[in-house]
Amino acid sequence: MAGQAYMDSHFKPFHEMQAEDYAEIGLRCGLEIHQQLLTEKKLFCRCPAGRYTKDYDAEILRHMRPTLSELGEYDGTALMEKKTKKNIHYRIHHETVCTYEFDDTPPFLINESALDIAIEIALLLRLNMVSELHIARKQYLDGSIPTGFQRTTILGVDGWIPYKDRKIRIRQLGLEEDACREVSDEGHDRVYRTDRLGMALVEPVTYPDMRTPEEAADVAQILRKLCRSTGKVRTGAGAAREDVNVSVAGGTRVEIKGVSKILQIPHLIYNEASRQCALLRIRDILKSRGITPDTIECQSHDVTRVLSKAQYEPIRAAVSEGATVRCVVIKGFAGILDEPTQEATVFASEFSDRVRVIACLTRLPNIIHSDSASESLSARDWKALRKRTGTGDGDTMILVWGSEMDTRTACDEIRIRATEAATGVPSDTRQAHQDGTNGFERVLPGADRMYPDTDLPPIVIDPTRVRRVKSQLPEYVWDREERCRQAGLPEAFVHQLSLSRRGELFLRIVNELQINPTFAAIVLCQRFKAFCREGLQPDRLTDDIIFDVFKAHADGQVAREGVVKVLRHCLADCAQKSPTIDVSESLSELNLEPIHEQEIAQRIVDCLQLSETASFGTLRQKHRYLMGQLMAHCRGRIDGAKVAELLGASLGTEWSLQEA
Repeated sequence: MAGQAYMDSHFKPFHEMQAEDYAEIGLRCGLEIHQQLLTEKKLFCRCPAGRYTKDYDAEILRHMRPTLSELGEYDGTALMEKKTKKNIHYRIHHETVCTYEFDDTPPFLINESALDIAIEIALLLRLNMVSELHIARKQYLDGSIPTGFQRTTILGVDGWIPYKDRKIRIRQLGLEEDACREVSDEGHDRVYRTDRLGMALVEPVTYPDMRTPEEAADVAQILRKLCRSTGKVRTGAGAAREDVNVSVAGGTRVEIKGVSKILQIPHLIYNEASRQCALLRIRDILKSRGITPDTIECQSHDVTRVLSKAQYEPIRAAVSEGATVRCVVIKGFAGILDEPTQEATVFASEFSDRVRVIACLTRLPNIIHSDSASESLSARDWKALRKRTGTGDGDTMILVWGSEMDTRTACDEIRIRATEAATGVPSDTRQAHQDGTNGFERVLPGADRMYPDTDLPPIVIDPTRVRRVKSQLPEYVWDREERCRQAGLPEAFVHQLSLSRRGELFLRIVNELQINPTFAAIVLCQRFKAFCREGLQPDRLTDDIIFDVFKAHADGQVAREGVVKVLRHCLADCAQKSPTIDVSESLSELNLEPIHEQEIAQRIVDCLQLSETASFGTLRQKHRYLMGQLMAHCRGRIDGAKVAELLGASLGTEWSLQEA
């Protein structure tokens, strides 16, 4: 096995890992990017998209139950969800949901705007487009979609994007519905908001072509920027989410769900790689002890009476409330639960996660074990338990407490996870944690979770439609970034402007008018954000209006400091008149004709004479006072830095020495 010697030792710290270390363990990473599309309506109904609210008009309660497939089989994820006995609560608002989302109304035909955007992204990914879309149902059994399935379709396969000196292969691009937003998940109650349900999103899926955590984060950024370069996707918290697929040599594909920040990806992959290597190491330790999946021995015991007077607070409180305490004895597992898996995490957390998710014992701690006996029960209590359960020195005890039903479920899950430990790495879907570690979320769904949707007809992708979309494709974002750099744009602005719809306008302003690139970027980025904070709507300004304002500056009709004033005035005009306003009218109304240096020099002389009778503590205070007086008369008509320079010269040698 590749990297076997490496697996026998603990991982290096995250910051010390190098590409050769990941190569030794055979790390492979893939990505699934979920990107919401900027459409007015949802994908298969006509409810508004992107309208979020915490208010709700009603709450619907549902329970999920498994059903047999056409082949007479149950899905593993469905069986797992059945064991949780969850109450699924949906909080609905009349403006953002309809009977379609609850499968009480047939779907509308697909949102044509969403389809055009998806075709555009598929073309940018260089995918081989399908000639006909077939809508499928993908099972979603955690309750996040009330119908239990998501409508989805594939637009193209086998594309690629450039990365450094190679290509990253794109397996496919899907177009599908978004799921509900989770509000809480405690005990047997899971609560969702339905406002996000049914919104259109695309899902680019890569092959496992990334070999280090940093490469996966880089590729996620490229895909994010490629989608955003269309200007037709949603931005902000939750608008894009990444799933990361990770495996090592000898392990299996594990999916880490719902990564909200790309910066988290490297740390998450590192910890999952560490975890899988640790699980393989644990498997080998068990094998050396003669323990295999077929020879695992687990016994459960009701030990409530034995621990009725235990001083360990969680158990004492549970027993006083009438809870049951059970003990699972795993033969030959002594010391295994304290084996490190992820950062600040040991193997025992694998059992705790299963108990939390499936037995719904969500109050932590929910288990204790004899491998860390000193941190929980007294030595006398552990001795009594060993005697009661017949536990040997080479065995491990795991205690769990709660209702009769939940503790029985917990014992079953502990037995299942112990059996999986003798196999190696189970195929899980994992939940990303903020500290870079991950926890069990559910069993990885099977490949047969999709089946044809008979409610919707196939959709022919007309070549004429594809050509129309292709003719309007944006420039590749990495090409625009390079053009921005060549135009002299500071790196701090490159990312922002290359994704902005005003990126092309910026290049036109700099190249045609020879405007300073930093000044143009500050106006188009920072000043336009300030307009938004003031309640103005800068999108009202057409590119032609903005260009004409900068042209007036380039022609000497308005000083540098007056550009923002003119743009603000144009915005006010746009709110009252047609967007096709005349910039020259704004210049005339604002009286921003540039002041010549001779005129400002005379104003400086006048100000110095008027200030002779005033008293100033320092020369700097005098300079600041005079600058205020001068700029009150000429702000927007001359560069403030130029005024400061001329005033400093008038103050003489003393000011020059102070500044030096």
